[in-house]
Amino acid sequence: MLEIALVREEPWPDQDWDALADRAARAAIDFTPHGELLSAPVLVELSLRLTSDDEVHTLNRQYRHKDKPTNVLSFPMIQRDLLETVTQNSDDGEVLLGDIVLAHGVCAAEAAERGIPVEAHATHLIVHGVLHLLGYDHIDDREAEEMEGLETRVLSTLGIADPYRHDED
Repeated sequence: MLEIALVREEPWPDQDWDALADRAARAAIDFTPHGELLSAPVLVELSLRLTSDDEVHTLNRQYRHKDKPTNVLSFPMIQRDLLETVTQNSDDGEVLLGDIVLAHGVCAAEAAERGIPVEAHATHLIVHGVLHLLGYDHIDDREAEEMEGLETRVLSTLGIADPYRHDED
């Protein structure tokens, strides 16, 4: 069973982010070889924090040594190679996948730049963050292509256009 512990802070508007996050996270997990986490007999938890650019800037500087805000940060708690056995070896019936943090200003600016609703872009960033928690990355070109392709397929099931497609006018 999947549970998302969501915290919404200013300046994120008050709306049903829980449902959006649940839908995005479930779709992302389901499209990976780790889809069984959704029906595992243990509680699979991730935390999602919707916060300010300043807070993400602080976290990005502290943990990634990058002195600027970014759209999404992910902090996995389980190594990718251990995901296969983690549900069988849970001592207390709970598995914490990790934490995802989204910056409102960066997310809103990127959405405006792309001409899409903030909710659509936040959905993309949650999918992206969940994939990071599951061990996906985009450090080299091959990994980036794999992760972007997976994101595109997940988002299409949620009715969101390919965020990596850039139409040339």
